[in-house]
Amino acid sequence: MVASYCATFLKPEMLHIYRQITSLQRVEPFVIAQKREEAERYPFDRITVVRKPATHFARRFWFKQIRKAPWQISPREVKTLTRILGQARARLLHIYFGHIAVHLLPLIRAWSHPSVVSFHGADVMVDLEKTAYRAATQDMLKAVRLVLVRSESLGRAIVEIGCAPEKIRVQRTGIPVDEIPFRERVWPNDGAWKFVQACRLIEKKGLKTSLRAFAEFAGRYPLATFTIAGEGPLRDELEILARALGIDSRLNFAGFVSQRELRELFYRSHIFLHPSEQGADGNQEGVPNSMLEAMASGLPVFATGHGGIPEAIEDGKSGILVKESDQAALARALLDTVAHSDQLAAIARNGAESVRQKFEQTAQTRKLEDHYFEAMESREAR
Repeated sequence: MVASYCATFLKPEMLHIYRQITSLQRVEPFVIAQKREEAERYPFDRITVVRKPATHFARRFWFKQIRKAPWQISPREVKTLTRILGQARARLLHIYFGHIAVHLLPLIRAWSHPSVVSFHGADVMVDLEKTAYRAATQDMLKAVRLVLVRSESLGRAIVEIGCAPEKIRVQRTGIPVDEIPFRERVWPNDGAWKFVQACRLIEKKGLKTSLRAFAEFAGRYPLATFTIAGEGPLRDELEILARALGIDSRLNFAGFVSQRELRELFYRSHIFLHPSEQGADGNQEGVPNSMLEAMASGLPVFATGHGGIPEAIEDGKSGILVKESDQAALARALLDTVAHSDQLAAIARNGAESVRQKFEQTAQTRKLEDHYFEAMESREAR
C-alpha cells in the first residue's frame, strides 16, 4: 500500500495527479487529503479526509507571524496521521508538492516508513527568500528518502536549494497518448489560422507575450483567431490588454473546459502557444501538461526555452522555441513558419512522436512504481 498525501484532492487543474495515482498497477494507492473537491470529475474511493483541527489557524499564525517560519503540523496531528497510515498498512508516503512536505516534516520524521516528495514547478521556490523557510525546506529534503521532479531543470533547482543529487529522480508527467490520437491538420489557405493556449491564467504561462505576438501575426492575417482555455487571476488584465492591442474581437476566453472539450478544441486548431517564463516570485514550469497533450494531438507548438520545455521540444524539429518574454521573436517565428506548410507538418509529426517516446503514461507509471520500490527497499536494506 502506498499512501499519497494531497492537501486538496483534487483541484480542476490537477488531472495529471489523478492520472498518476489511478494508473498505479504494482502498488495499491491510498489517498490522505485535507479536503475533497471535484469528486465527480475525479472519482476515487480509497481516500481519508482529515480536516484541519480547530487550532490550525492559531498555530499557523504563531509560526508565520511570531516565529517567522513555515507552520508545521502538531504532535496530535502526527499521531492521527500515523494511525491512519498504520490502519491502511502503508509502506510508503508520497507527499505531493514540496511546500506541503515542509508542513508535514514532523510526520516524515516520526513515521517508521519512508517518504518521498514530488516537486511540480510552482512549489520549488515558495518563500525560499526567507531564511527560516529555506532552512525548513532543506531539513525536509534531508528527511525524505527520494525527491521526484517533473523535469531535469527542476532537479537542478532542487540541488541548488541544498538537496543531495543522489536523492533526485526525474518523474515525468504521464500522457495517455492512445486517448489523444494524432491527426494531420489542414492548413488554412485563406489566412484563418486558429491559435490556442490552455493553462491557468498566471504569470509564468507567458499569456501577455502570447497576446502581443498574436496581435502582430493578426496584422498580417486578419482572419486569425485565438482561444485561451483556462481560468486564473490574470483574466481581467488579459482582457484589458487584448482591447488595447485591438484583438479583443478575435480572442475567445473559453474558461476552464472539460478534457473532451479541450481535445475538440485542439483538433479544430492549427497552432498551440505556450511561451512560458519565470515569474517574479521565481515560479517556473516543469513541462506543461497541456502542451504535451497538444503535441500528442498533432498541434505544432510554439514555446520558449524555459524550465523543462526543451526536454520535450527540440527547436526546429519537434516545436519552435524562442527566448522568454520575447514577443517579437515569437511573432517572427510564427510568421516565418506558417509560410512553409511542409515544415509545420513535420514539426507536428515530430512533436507527437516526442511525447510518445518520452511521456507515455504506462511507461511513466512503471517508472514511478520503480521509484517507490527503490525507496521501500532502501529502508529494508538499512
